[in-house]
Amino acid sequence: MNKNSESLLEARVRTSRLLGQNKSLVLHGGGNTSVKIIGKNILGQEEEVLYVKGSGWDLETITAAGFSPVRLNHLKKLAELPVLSDSEMVNEMVTHLTRSSAPVPSVEAILHAVIPYKYVDHTHADAIVAISNSVNGEKILREIYKETVVYIPYIMPGFDLSRLCAGILKENLTKDKVGMILLHHGVFTFGETADESYNRMLEIVGLAEKYLKENSVSSGLPGPEKKIVPAEEIASLRREVADIAGFPVIMKCIRNSKSLSFANRPDLDIVSQQGPATPDHVIRTKRLPLLGRNVTGYAGAYKKYFLENEPLAKERKKMLDPAPRVILDPQLGLCVVGKTAKDAQIVADIYDHTIDIIQSATQLGGYKALSAKDIFDVEYWELEQAKLSKPGNVLVFSGEIALVTGAASGIGKASVESLLKRGAAVVGLDLNSSVTSLSKTDAYKGIECDITVESQIIAALEETIHSFGGLDMLVLNAGIFPPSAPIAALRQEVWERVLKVNLDANFFLLNKSYPFLKLAPKGGRVVVIGSKNVPAPGPGAAAYSVSKAALNQLARVAALEWGKDGIRINTVHPNAVFDTGIWTDEVLAGRAKNYGLTVEEYKKNNILGTEIDSKDVSELVAELCGPLFSKTTGAQIPLDGGNERVI
Repeated sequence: MNKNSESLLEARVRTSRLLGQNKSLVLHGGGNTSVKIIGKNILGQEEEVLYVKGSGWDLETITAAGFSPVRLNHLKKLAELPVLSDSEMVNEMVTHLTRSSAPVPSVEAILHAVIPYKYVDHTHADAIVAISNSVNGEKILREIYKETVVYIPYIMPGFDLSRLCAGILKENLTKDKVGMILLHHGVFTFGETADESYNRMLEIVGLAEKYLKENSVSSGLPGPEKKIVPAEEIASLRREVADIAGFPVIMKCIRNSKSLSFANRPDLDIVSQQGPATPDHVIRTKRLPLLGRNVTGYAGAYKKYFLENEPLAKERKKMLDPAPRVILDPQLGLCVVGKTAKDAQIVADIYDHTIDIIQSATQLGGYKALSAKDIFDVEYWELEQAKLSKPGNVLVFSGEIALVTGAASGIGKASVESLLKRGAAVVGLDLNSSVTSLSKTDAYKGIECDITVESQIIAALEETIHSFGGLDMLVLNAGIFPPSAPIAALRQEVWERVLKVNLDANFFLLNKSYPFLKLAPKGGRVVVIGSKNVPAPGPGAAAYSVSKAALNQLARVAALEWGKDGIRINTVHPNAVFDTGIWTDEVLAGRAKNYGLTVEEYKKNNILGTEIDSKDVSELVAELCGPLFSKTTGAQIPLDGGNERVI
């Protein structure tokens, strides 16, 4: 690629990112852009190549590597075929890439190819979709844009849409046309420079936004009163959804004024039951939200929708799970469901914009989405069905929620990392405010919390349930280790403080977590971080040893009591994990002195002569929550390199 070509692609990347940063234009991988570049191939022959956004890339963060280079001439020839299945189309595009490592090109690559401009931009702009989805949508759009754009009736994305557009553009695309509106879908703009195409997109969308602003009237109604919803109700709803789905799910409840107001609309059963704002949203949100909490009724209606539309398809389809992805409830507001926390957040973002679109279209005379059959065709698209037949790489804790105490450092921090790595959504508790910034992913929430304060524990559990829907795993890690002192010199306040943190707080956490753990789709799991001092206490550590021994006994009793609820409780007894918060230089030196060892000798004072770190413990913690130990409860596992007194 020559320097000129590089600058063309760089300009494409720059304006694509600008589009992606505007959430009213595209959301989570939506939209696509392209540029046509003439260059020489390996034979020295000039050929025109379409660089189009590759599947799996997001415009907001796309780089040059995210554009798939496809030979343009071949794409144009494909558009002339009378029939081409989508799987054949993808095969033709992939086999005509000029870079084998490039991502699969967008399914709309042929459409980009037949638009005779160097740069092409495509978005699902909220304003245009809102107008298009109103009962008089096409009429209003023609009033706004007149003859400055080409109008395309709705047809499913893929080859048929590309072929239809190719024919319409050949007859209607003149120099005064600056864009193309696909009814119930989105908008295309084009130009000879990246900025020309980008600016045309802003201008076209701006006109639609101006129209909506001038034709919208505030309801002036106050938002509904925000009532307290018991966390147990949310966890129970999440369990019902998971049972219908057939796998654990993350369920996020959004109870802001916008979602609560929408969920309490008197006409909600009409406006929310029309269908998604654009057909491609159905892959994330399903066609309709659940109103209220009758999950079983929703599943029955979904099966009926499938049975009514599946016979109309060209080939047989495999039914997807019938669980809702969007729930609208007058008390809960908007609840969104996903296989992962990221999936749930994507649904939340999509439906937040959908609410705006529905309400804007309603003010224009009524919201009207595509027919159930049209939506079904996209939901059960050939390309999406093909994905179902491929083995998925589902992480072991996908859809599950873990809570870790003492998460800001040491074993707690490592446990957060081990659980996130396995796909869990994780809530970390700690006194240290740094717990709030351990991870920036949607799957993590850090809460500054003093676990000795009962009200703070209750608040943390409620925030966990509202954020992710339930609680599947509990890691009791937080603890303190006071400076070494013989019993005769141990102060009463130190004794009481150690028992309060290491024992009392954990009792209260277990007590308050039980209603949620018994609702875990795969059964609740608790891992207690014990200590070598339980089976083999050391001198000068009376308060610590007693608190850990009592906690160990509490875990054993809980294992006996909670087995009937499918809750497993196991204990890890680590020893000499020196990268944890309790091992200050002072404590370490004191313990080494008690044993007559140097600090370095003390660190490896075990049969294997090895040093234990936090990751060693956290990996065992995660495995105890996984399928490997699915039939184990009440176990006590030493992780100490081998200790003669324990053995």
